[in-house]
Amino acid sequence: MEDDSEPKQSSWAYLPDVCLRHVFHWLDDRDRSRAALVCKKWSCAMYSGSLWRCRTITFYGQPSRARTLEFQSALWYTKKFGKYLKHLEIKLSNPYNTPFIKKFQVIMRRLLSHLGKCNSHLVSLSIKYLELDCLIWKNVVRAQFIKNLAAFLKRKSNQLDYLNLKGARITLEEGCELLNSLSSLTNRSFISEINIEDFFSLHLSVYSSALFHQTMSKFHGLTILTFNYNCISDELLDILREHSSHSLCTLNIKCHIHDPHGQVVSGMSWANLAKRAPKLNVNFFFERVMKHDHLARILLVEIPVRSISLRSCYFSDPDWTMRPTLTNLLPAYWHGLQKLTLELNNDHELLDNELLQLILSCKRLLFLKVWAFLSVSFMERLLQHRAERKCILTTIKVRIYTAQDDSTEEEQLLADIYRKFKYLIDSELNYFVITYPMV
Repeated sequence: MEDDSEPKQSSWAYLPDVCLRHVFHWLDDRDRSRAALVCKKWSCAMYSGSLWRCRTITFYGQPSRARTLEFQSALWYTKKFGKYLKHLEIKLSNPYNTPFIKKFQVIMRRLLSHLGKCNSHLVSLSIKYLELDCLIWKNVVRAQFIKNLAAFLKRKSNQLDYLNLKGARITLEEGCELLNSLSSLTNRSFISEINIEDFFSLHLSVYSSALFHQTMSKFHGLTILTFNYNCISDELLDILREHSSHSLCTLNIKCHIHDPHGQVVSGMSWANLAKRAPKLNVNFFFERVMKHDHLARILLVEIPVRSISLRSCYFSDPDWTMRPTLTNLLPAYWHGLQKLTLELNNDHELLDNELLQLILSCKRLLFLKVWAFLSVSFMERLLQHRAERKCILTTIKVRIYTAQDDSTEEEQLLADIYRKFKYLIDSELNYFVITYPMV
């Protein structure tokens, strides 16, 4: 007798569309394409716009057949589903020669041209670390790339909300050309977040450029601006106060030893901006700018500082001392400082007492990261104060530098301290403390 009943279907056949799309969300391109061959329902899931709203394309510099195929596949999928894109990130990984850069430029031209025509949803674009000042970027290729990118930004200026061109390293004129593209249709831009950290080439005194000031005056709704201190001037702060004070929340400012930072900025300009932008928080990141007189010119008391990072990058310089900064400059932010990062090669001065006093004076300090020469007893004292609620730290990350090859004794002391405060660490702290030989 023949069995006329229909074959029993897998439970996957009854999976709701929303759940199926969620499964597809976690698959890479290759697995998605294979899954789409299973049945018509799964093929339809492949074309769900929600799967293609975010995209990262990596251009690998090192030659490899596998990487080339992966890149071609990623590019093909981006073109096929580009109309759904809302967030696009382009990564340029280890470019190694001029022919590769030429290929990158050609493909980017095609990609941007396609997205310019088919996409009306893109709100976020990130292309970091282009390093256009490198020799592998020949003048003609570089000029063509900037022209194509500027045309794309102009076309999308009414919809983009976020732009990240960190590490582009271009001239003042080229940089302003790209930024001006965001406002070329209406002569003003309402983009809310821009990252132009290391956007300009090294050694440029951007703060003195009338062209830069004119460009920045076209932005009328910034909420977050990330840039270098060599862009800051009284004029720029006045521009931000006039055009973005109603929306401005965060300024992320990097100050690098190779960027000019000797300009005089008025505390009154900072005070006026802070008064008009009551939600403003400023985060400073210092790279090898450690001398007290340099820092004192920058860290004015009128600035609403939320975070400070001071990094000497393992360099030791007997011409600078950290003590005046810890005792004179940073305590001025006791009412607002929430995050403090110190990565110091301070082998010529001990800072235990000064650092501890600073921590206790900063009533809102939640995050502490310190890489420095400290005594192990510093940790015990700090945790004791935390246990007594004399500070409110929730994150403590410390790397204690030592000049000895064998740090067994220090590690044992740290283990004892951990056991003593285990109840506190396990329940209330994000805690990580180690010793690190510096020999």
